[in-house]
Amino acid sequence: MAFDDIKTDPKGKIELDKSEIQILPVKNNVMFPGLVVPLVISETEYTQMLDDAIMRGHLIGAVCRKELPSESEDAISFFDVGVTAQVLKMLRFPDGSVRILIKGQDRFKINRMVDNGPPPLAEIEIIETQYLSEVKEEALIRTLKELLQKLTEKVNYLPEDLLQTASHAENASSMIDIIAANLKVDTGAKQLILETFDVMKRLRLIVSHIRKEIEVVDIAAKIKDDAAAEINKSQREFILREQMKAIQRELGETDDRNAEIEEYRRKMEEAGLTDAAREAAEQELERFARMNAAAAEYSVSRNYLDWLVSLPWNKGTEDNLDIPVSQQILDEDHYGLEKIKERILEYLAVRKLNPNIKGPILCFVGPPGVGKTSLGKSIARAMNRKFYRMSLGGVRDEAEIRGHRRTYVGSMPGRLIQAMRKVKSNNPVIMLDELDKLGNDFRGDPASALLEVLDPEQNWSFSDHYLEVPFDLSKAFFIGTANLLEPVPPALKDRMEVVYLSGYTDIEKLAIAKSYLIPQEMQNHGLTAYNIQLSDKAIMKLMDDYTREAGLRNLKREIGSICRKVARVVAEGRSDTVKISPQKVRKFLGPERFTREILLDKSRIGIVPGLAWTSVGGDVLYIEATKMPGNKHLTLTGQIGNVMKESMQAALSYIRSKSPVWDIDPEMFEVFDFHIHVPAGATPKDGPSAGITIATALLSILTERPVKPQLAMTGEITLRGDVLPIGGLKEKSLAAYRLGIKTILFPQSNEKDLDEVPREIRSRINFIPLSCVDDVFEHALDKES
Repeated sequence: MAFDDIKTDPKGKIELDKSEIQILPVKNNVMFPGLVVPLVISETEYTQMLDDAIMRGHLIGAVCRKELPSESEDAISFFDVGVTAQVLKMLRFPDGSVRILIKGQDRFKINRMVDNGPPPLAEIEIIETQYLSEVKEEALIRTLKELLQKLTEKVNYLPEDLLQTASHAENASSMIDIIAANLKVDTGAKQLILETFDVMKRLRLIVSHIRKEIEVVDIAAKIKDDAAAEINKSQREFILREQMKAIQRELGETDDRNAEIEEYRRKMEEAGLTDAAREAAEQELERFARMNAAAAEYSVSRNYLDWLVSLPWNKGTEDNLDIPVSQQILDEDHYGLEKIKERILEYLAVRKLNPNIKGPILCFVGPPGVGKTSLGKSIARAMNRKFYRMSLGGVRDEAEIRGHRRTYVGSMPGRLIQAMRKVKSNNPVIMLDELDKLGNDFRGDPASALLEVLDPEQNWSFSDHYLEVPFDLSKAFFIGTANLLEPVPPALKDRMEVVYLSGYTDIEKLAIAKSYLIPQEMQNHGLTAYNIQLSDKAIMKLMDDYTREAGLRNLKREIGSICRKVARVVAEGRSDTVKISPQKVRKFLGPERFTREILLDKSRIGIVPGLAWTSVGGDVLYIEATKMPGNKHLTLTGQIGNVMKESMQAALSYIRSKSPVWDIDPEMFEVFDFHIHVPAGATPKDGPSAGITIATALLSILTERPVKPQLAMTGEITLRGDVLPIGGLKEKSLAAYRLGIKTILFPQSNEKDLDEVPREIRSRINFIPLSCVDDVFEHALDKES
């Protein structure tokens, strides 16, 4: 088989006989006037048309097909502008397809379709070639030559003779078409150039494509050069490392060292180091790689690298932001404590709306055994975070917080960085336990070091002396605990949100014991509900006679003691079920450790119950006063502090100034000595809140009027007789309630604090607010002596 030659002069131009022409849709190719292009036609429907064209010398219309996703076999879509073309040669193949060689002639535009074919028949309009003035023509040709020269120097896909072929074009229009046909642009861009009939607009299009291609080639070359430079750098490092390995082998050093260095590099990549930490790690690793294993600094450098790569720089647990589930977890672990639970749930709600919020810094203040530490664990569980408890009691060295510098032998990071490494998370719940028991000495002040840790504006870049690179602590949830807030430094206190935990009422203790403490102790001792049955009265006896306290620690201990004795009974086979009654409690635990004071049951002269607030919660103190012949001397005993001594002096001075009002002979202050004692003598006591209690005791012995039974009081006294406000009304009320007090006299200024007193206590105790000492005397002393 051979190409069939057309029977017309190839150099001549075939004239179109009529305005109708058969269309040849061409796939992925745009024909331009004057160019010879080979095509492969696989559709057999067009074979006859091509035969007629080559045999009779007819022109065909070569038009680029549109690539449509919904195109079907029987409906072919193509553009409206194409090129009339001569079929120069045709070669047939056994599968029915043909290969042709066609030459573009003139642009045309389809006016309407006569027949959709195949092959399609269309009525067309020939677009005449536009000729420019000689000057414009020359300018266009020079511009194109310069750009084409630059492009051919930068790319290798253009034909070698393109510049020469374009230079011999008949006019600027032909030159543009030749260049457009050879440019590496998509079919749509080429079709747009074909459809642009104005030569100047067509020039602007082709120039923009050439310049864009030159820019792309320049950028690609730059990227290639940069990549080559990086590869050369990597190759150089590889060669140097291989040479170093060879030198080390000659020196007798093993490959374990190199493996260790590579392991550090791998860990550095996985650790997610910050920029500062990565820089420090890389410097230390280079130093470590050059260091002899026998050097004294070898282990120091190795330990430092171990710390850097093992910290959770960007690893954290995902918070549980399901508020109902978190509330359920908090309720499962703790009874009551509604304010604290509400505060935690509020934080979770805000965290859900604003994930970038910084962690809060809380401080739980309350007596021992009320659940401060266990509440921290419950918060961590509710938030799905790791928990770490750091006991600060007795800590005196600042390095415990900030770490030791690496210049010291055996140096290591502070306990905060150690906590982060241990929990392997950068957002744990960290409990700073016993903040009120921090100390300080010549080694520094740990409380001052905690200022940076507990400041949300600073702890995002906490600097440990050992690491010497910033570590972000802002994602951690810090919780401090203290029994008393007064010993905590003011600056540290200012950085924390203080939440007070008071003691529990008997009803709360009973509910906690039945729901939490007893099931826990039964499980710890291998008992079941069938083996031991604790009645409510037995639990109440434990609370009143064996564990009188604000918290629950001793109650849990005594329940454990009973469970051990029951476990022995069951293990020895003496009984499978033991019912614990109040009598059984005394049999198991022995005589009662606390008894209700007899003084409460009847009136006594010179003895007044006062309410105090201590580190273990509220307490009832008995102020005792007596007089004896002497020379107006005042004796104060009971290991009392200076503030309490001043309150006693103020109380005596006020009564002396008001002696005529109470029918007291002034001579009594000249011929009697007065002694005020506050049991128990071994316990230190201080504070101004016993002022009205002391004054009432003194007035009682001077007027011989007894104090009413089952009454207690608290309030500071002034020389004018005013009753000033006090703190801890809730805790003091709990202590009075546990002891059976029926009436409490307190400052009128503290009336607002009654809202915090449990409703159970308010219903059983008569609270009387007073503003002056004279009113206190009226309510506290019997009318007759």
